[in-house]
Amino acid sequence: MARTAGSHSDITGPRIRAAALRLFAREGYAAVSMRQIASEVGLQVGALYNYTPDKQSLLFTLMDEHMTALLAAWQEEPKGAVPEERLEAFTRFHIRFNLERADAVFISYMELRNLSPENFLAVEAQRRAYETALEQILSDGVAQGVFAMADPKVASLALIAMLTGVNTWYRAGGRLSLSQVQGIYWDMVRQMVQAR
Repeated sequence: MARTAGSHSDITGPRIRAAALRLFAREGYAAVSMRQIASEVGLQVGALYNYTPDKQSLLFTLMDEHMTALLAAWQEEPKGAVPEERLEAFTRFHIRFNLERADAVFISYMELRNLSPENFLAVEAQRRAYETALEQILSDGVAQGVFAMADPKVASLALIAMLTGVNTWYRAGGRLSLSQVQGIYWDMVRQMVQAR
């Protein structure tokens, strides 16, 4: 099947993914058809299949791209040397990175159930790698006596859930700046892990 006249894969592919991201976040994966995605981009539905084999592949691509970007950005983030500095870096990074990608974050949590088993395992492995990075910070802090908690794994999951929750209420231009929100959350995180 030929591409639509004037379409370019380096332009149309990202437009398709952006449209799918918006629609999946707004209406839910199950409720969105390939026809809706094509209409959003201004393509015939058959033309979508030049860019993605099916809707499942599109969902997986969106989640995989998000998690790959998250892991790569965290890898590059300056972290400091001691557990408290690393925990503060994680707190501020998680809020900043995810606020800029609210739809991708929403889909990554709400649409996991719609992934095929093999795609679920791939995304779950990426999520586990990110969660383990925080768990290691907490475990190091406990080992050094600067943090106190019963279970670093449970604590890491609880902290990620709390930090991700900023996406549900924060709006740029509101009462608090991003920097202020990061500071408030860092104070709460520090108190939760009982950093001395």
